[in-house]
Amino acid sequence: MNLWLIALPFAGLILGWMIRWLFARFQLTAAENVAERTRQDAVREAEAEKKAILVEAKDQIIRDRNQLERENRERRVELQKLERRVMQKEENLDSKIEALERLEAALKSREKALDDRDGALLGKEEQYRQELERISGLSSEEAKRLIIQTMENEAKRDAQILINKIDQEAQLTAEKRTRDILVTTMQRIATDVTAEVTVTSVTLPSDEMKGRIIGREGRNIRTLETLTGVDVIIDDTPEAVVISCFDPVRREIARVSLERLIIDGRIHPARIEEMVQKVTKEISQKIYDEGEKVVFDLGLHNMVPELIRALGRLYFRTSYGQNVLLHSKEVAVIAGLLAAELGLNREIAKRGALLHDIGKGVETDGDQNHAEIGTELVRKMGEDPRVVNAVGAHHNDIEPSCSESVLVQIADAISAARPGARRETLDNYIKRLENLETIAESFSGVDKAFAIQAGRELRILVNYESVSDEQAKELCKNIAKKIETDLRYPGRIKVTIIRETRIVEYAR
Repeated sequence: MNLWLIALPFAGLILGWMIRWLFARFQLTAAENVAERTRQDAVREAEAEKKAILVEAKDQIIRDRNQLERENRERRVELQKLERRVMQKEENLDSKIEALERLEAALKSREKALDDRDGALLGKEEQYRQELERISGLSSEEAKRLIIQTMENEAKRDAQILINKIDQEAQLTAEKRTRDILVTTMQRIATDVTAEVTVTSVTLPSDEMKGRIIGREGRNIRTLETLTGVDVIIDDTPEAVVISCFDPVRREIARVSLERLIIDGRIHPARIEEMVQKVTKEISQKIYDEGEKVVFDLGLHNMVPELIRALGRLYFRTSYGQNVLLHSKEVAVIAGLLAAELGLNREIAKRGALLHDIGKGVETDGDQNHAEIGTELVRKMGEDPRVVNAVGAHHNDIEPSCSESVLVQIADAISAARPGARRETLDNYIKRLENLETIAESFSGVDKAFAIQAGRELRILVNYESVSDEQAKELCKNIAKKIETDLRYPGRIKVTIIRETRIVEYAR
């Protein structure tokens, strides 16, 4: 009994292990069966997919083959059409060549007939010419010269008669007509004259303000001069300082800024910088407004902003005490009136006159004069070629190409020469011209010197025997340097040396 009780657990364990083994064996068999069925299904699906792919590939090959055959048929049809067209053109070309050959043969026969006829005519002409020479007693060349000389003398006589008649009529009417036009135009002009110089005085409330303007160790005055580009002169003049600058726009900015700083009372570098920036913006706007106002007053249109701004800068420039913007406006009005009297284009005359000094309002570092700068500017801005020529020719730097350019020259001279327009007196003007001629005549080899174009050009005649071409070039440079050193003048002066050889003989 004890043995049985001992063996019973072992028998249970063995039985449990056998049951688990049988169950595992059953599961393994079932899994193998499932795997086998899965493999068979996959094989069947792969075979079916393979067949479908093969069928689709065969269908695609058939479709491609049909498409290729259809394209080949279409190309063959097109080639056949092209071949028929080429053959037809060849036939037409052959027929045209035959027609041209027939025409060429006909032309050759006509040409031969014409040559024979020309030969016969030349023979008859020579026969007639010999007969005429025998009758007249003159050769053909002598007769030809006689006829030409007779016709030339008659033409000269008729031309001289016509010239004398025109000259007499012009002398009778031109002077009176010109005087009437100029007087009428000048009577209709009345403008104010503004005189300014290159320095501006600013009034101070007290001499104590000079110290505040200078600042500690001069930092205030240095800041103002650096920001505006002017020279602030503080001297013994009571309750006043002087602002000096060649650029009138910078001088105006400095003047307004200093006046506002004096009124405000706060004068230090930061406040100076703030005030100068603010005034600079205001002056820039005023420049544009002044230019726009003049353009509007003259009734001109389509003026680009760059030209308007350059015109506005002329408001702060003067020439011999005459405000350049007012001078330009006055010249435009005069040119418009002259153009109306003469029946010319008023728009072109007024635009050319208004823009003739535009080069003075352009900021540039080049050595060109204001006429050259203005010409380049208006050309870039797309102005009419006649306006461009008027700007470049108003000081005869280039030749006038239209009547409006000549009107601008006349109007410019009227505006500058009328009484009270400019500050320079006649004595100073004559003295400046004499100084130019004296400087030129002080050089060896100079025969005569002439200051022309209101002192803008110095024309010099030199002795051709004592001055060679190379020496003339060097002499021209030396005279120009001498003028730059000894004289003060606006703009620039053109120095021209003329060296020529003249041989004179008298027939007695």
